[in-house]
Amino acid sequence: MAKWTPKHEAPEPLEGPVVATITGGTILWFVLFLVQVPFYGWFDDRDLTWWVWTCLAGAGLGLIGIWYVRKRDAAIKRHAAAQADEAAQAPQTPEARPGA
Repeated sequence: MAKWTPKHEAPEPLEGPVVATITGGTILWFVLFLVQVPFYGWFDDRDLTWWVWTCLAGAGLGLIGIWYVRKRDAAIKRHAAAQADEAAQAPQTPEARPGA
C-alpha cells in the first residue's frame, strides 16, 4: 500500500468571532437547562434525566471555554502588538545604491 501524500497545501485556519460563538453556545446550553427544569418529573418518569444534566454540563463546560478563548484572544492580541512594536523599533537600514 502506497503512502498517502497531499497534492496541495492545507489552507490557513479560519479565524472568526470565537469568543462570541462560545458565549452564545454557553448561553444556549444554560437556557435549554432552564427550560427543562420545570419538566424534571416528566424526564424522571421516562428515565431521561440525562437530557437535563447534559444541558447543565454543556453550560458548565462552556464557562471553561469562555475563560479559555478569552485568554487565547488576549494572548494573540498581545503577540500581534509585540510584533508591531518590534517592527516599529527595528533600525531602518539604508538600501544599497547601485554603483556606489
